[in-house]
Amino acid sequence: MVKCSVIYEAVKDSLTMAQVEKRGGLLRKSSAYKKPLKEKVVLMYDEIFMTEDPSKCSPRFWEELFLMKVNLEYLEGKLESLDGEELMKIKDNINCLFQHCIQALGEEHPIRVVNALQTLCALIRGVHQKNKSTSGFDIINMLMGFDKAELCMKNLMESLDSLLCAEGSESLKSLCLKLLLCLVTVTDNISQNTILEYVMINSIFEAILQILSHPPSRREHGYDAVVLLALLVNYRKYESVNPYIVKLSIVDDEATLNGMGLVIAQALSEYNRQYKDKEEEHQGGFFSALTNMVGSMFIADAHEKISVQTNEAILLALYEAVHLNRNFITVLAQSHPEMGLVTTPVGPAPATPATPLGTTPPSSDVISSVELPLDADVQTSNLLITFLKYSSIVMQDTKDEHRLHSGKLCLIILTCIAEDQYANAFLHDDNMNFRVNLHRMPMRHRKKAADKNLPCRPLVCAVLDLMVEFIVTHMMKEFPMDLYVRCIQVVHKLLCYQKKCRVRLHYTWRELWSALINLLKFLMSNETVLLAKHNIFTLALMIVNLFNMFITYGDTFLPTPSSYDELYYEIIRMHQSFDNLYSMVLRLSTNAGQWKEAASKVTHALVNIRAIINHFNPKIESYAAVNHISQLSEEQVRSISTNVRRNLAFHTLSQEVLLKEFSTIS
Repeated sequence: MVKCSVIYEAVKDSLTMAQVEKRGGLLRKSSAYKKPLKEKVVLMYDEIFMTEDPSKCSPRFWEELFLMKVNLEYLEGKLESLDGEELMKIKDNINCLFQHCIQALGEEHPIRVVNALQTLCALIRGVHQKNKSTSGFDIINMLMGFDKAELCMKNLMESLDSLLCAEGSESLKSLCLKLLLCLVTVTDNISQNTILEYVMINSIFEAILQILSHPPSRREHGYDAVVLLALLVNYRKYESVNPYIVKLSIVDDEATLNGMGLVIAQALSEYNRQYKDKEEEHQGGFFSALTNMVGSMFIADAHEKISVQTNEAILLALYEAVHLNRNFITVLAQSHPEMGLVTTPVGPAPATPATPLGTTPPSSDVISSVELPLDADVQTSNLLITFLKYSSIVMQDTKDEHRLHSGKLCLIILTCIAEDQYANAFLHDDNMNFRVNLHRMPMRHRKKAADKNLPCRPLVCAVLDLMVEFIVTHMMKEFPMDLYVRCIQVVHKLLCYQKKCRVRLHYTWRELWSALINLLKFLMSNETVLLAKHNIFTLALMIVNLFNMFITYGDTFLPTPSSYDELYYEIIRMHQSFDNLYSMVLRLSTNAGQWKEAASKVTHALVNIRAIINHFNPKIESYAAVNHISQLSEEQVRSISTNVRRNLAFHTLSQEVLLKEFSTIS
């Protein structure tokens, strides 16, 4: 009997040989004495890679070519195998192939159209791989020639637009979008992709909107359409007028905007689901049992193993929609059933080619699930909640470069939302309460909160929770200064709205104050290391100004008078941290170093906080001495604070004395 290992090796060898033969265009291996036969399409490719025009000897060459099944691997591999000089020798044939591909897109027979689209993808990718170091102009010349480029691209874009808008095959539409994505991502820097000048002139914007506004098309192609639009918007957006930016900014069709929101929400929700599945799998495994036995000393290492690839492309789409189109803000609050709770059909997901940025588009059955009717027993959600959950995951670990970029983009999006008046209105709306289960980084000194214990609150509470969570979990050696600055900016913008509109938010402000003070302590304890890389005084000034805002205007937005007492208590309790900060900035502001000006600003900003500390501390110490108490409780300190504040206006001068003093003008 033959051993299993021998059979396995034989099967593996046969598979490897089959792959080699496929790449080489080999049809079969007939015998040891005969040469292997090549597919006819491969023989035709070989003729194209000759210097002679292949249609000279065979007038029907191009017509027959597009009836053959495309061998993408062979065609791309052949292009990559040629050096620059060899490629230039067959430039005319490549130009001819490109032009005939465009002509074939107008054929009635769908097989020709499919093969033409696939051939164009292979040509674009192959020529790009060969010309990575060259400019976009060289790629244009190699593909279609400078003299014919404008007409070629006009015909190509018109054909693609017609195919996308027609009520034809969904597979053809999918291939059109893949070709466009291939075209858009042909260079690493999108703004250096000169081919896109023709895509700007011959716009497909309306075709993309049609896909997003039509539910069946959106389910099939929504992801690719949204990513394509986001990429096109970023072509030379700061250098010239980009028609896609202009058109996106004025879209007001509700169906289109909601469609875009559904696609983005589903993609983010799919990421959240994958992460949750991996987290549950991880917690139920051997490592979880080991952790329970020996404690949580390795909990941080355990967390690092939970990794799901981030989706920067869909985040970019969300940013552009929020940033450019004010009408899209309403989509953020559009209610739908929570995607993780909706039952979806069980079945294999359709095979989808990889997207250019390495992200995985969600399966169409999940996209359709978000359009199910609402159920009273199902927790409702919206795009903003889904985005906040996504942000809470990707912002946990910023050591990874992709997560760092994703975290930054999340904070930029939150900044755009916090700046918008309408967004703030529904964020702070007491009638729109949701239970938002943010992911929290596992830490040794705290337990994981149970999902069922989460209260229903206005959405702004979840945003503040996310900011507090980021503040307390990223005080580390590789300090993400840029992310911290953006985080504090988000908090500041939310407070500005509350102050302006006198919104008294019932929030546990003490958690925010404690997090900010701990951040100041971290900056001071790591002064030398951090100053070598960052201007920490910018961040320190922002934190101190937040406290100044609470002190000066807290009576307009803090929920109760006792909240003020808690603020004063927290400042007095942590007075040593503020004293140390003052000593540090005073030292640097009196020296003639590079940080003199920045440190001076913090010194001046600390006036209010120091006044509170200097006013209350002696009274607290006196009370403690009289009552023989070594340490006062929070209630005792708050009582003293309240009494002093209540009597503060009557301790100094009476009104009569003041009037007498200022009755004359010298």
